[in-house]
Amino acid sequence: MQLGVHVVSFDFPGGPASIASTLARAGEVTEAVGVTHLSVMDHWFQMDQMAPAEQPMLEGYTTLGYLAAHTRTVHLGLLVTGVTYRHPGLLAKIVATLDVLSAGRAQLGIGAAWYEREHHGLGVPFPPVGERFERLEETLQICAQMWDPSTNGPYTGRHFQLAETLCSPTPLVKPLVMIGGTGERKTLRLVARYGDACNMFAASATDVAHKLDVLARHCDDVGRDPATVTKTILYLGGTLRDGDIDGFLTEMAEYAAIGIEQAIVMPTSNQPDRWIEDICGKVAPRMAELGG
Repeated sequence: MQLGVHVVSFDFPGGPASIASTLARAGEVTEAVGVTHLSVMDHWFQMDQMAPAEQPMLEGYTTLGYLAAHTRTVHLGLLVTGVTYRHPGLLAKIVATLDVLSAGRAQLGIGAAWYEREHHGLGVPFPPVGERFERLEETLQICAQMWDPSTNGPYTGRHFQLAETLCSPTPLVKPLVMIGGTGERKTLRLVARYGDACNMFAASATDVAHKLDVLARHCDDVGRDPATVTKTILYLGGTLRDGDIDGFLTEMAEYAAIGIEQAIVMPTSNQPDRWIEDICGKVAPRMAELGG
């Protein structure tokens, strides 16, 4: 079972001047301890249910480009890109650029978006949820077409029309497409049809097992082997916050037993580089023994 790290705060002790150096060290120690995936949020404001919206928040793909220069092996992505934040043609180009500059380590984490405040705050349209899912499906289709060098042609959808899907250079390695969310009717259907990976909130092993059963049924509907979807969770529990590594690993064994292949954890300290070194350095080698 693999371990990923998701950085959700940039409110570091040294203030904005310390952000770059802290992130650079976080990238270095992430690789040193055996973490395989490093992500940040795709938001413009801090989530106000987590902390004041005024706390520092970085633009996601700029941050990943910086991390690409300070890492060599870890896969890089946003958890997850809101479909409303960038035109899909531009998004496909951004991710392709990240992949080329990181030597094939880019991932596309994507979802239907939800944080209405930041859309209104920066004047970005926030369509109703049904339309956002329609746009998400079209975006997945556009990215696939743009990353295929043999399909430079038009794309005509309900919401997006592209005269050309030229993307040069194409990614060195087709970016893994991770669709975030657990909606049984829409999100998991999109995973079955378009996703290389899913990401679910780790509410409980029982809850996630149910979601995986729903995903398997959607895969059956489209003639896909559900084993071809990489299953990941975003861990929200408190055992790591409490320093209970054995308790965390016991929980992870339950998830590995139902087929989860990667758990993504969030630093619980405002010094993520030190937290990754101290906590993930103890956790990653033992998680690798769990299978999944």
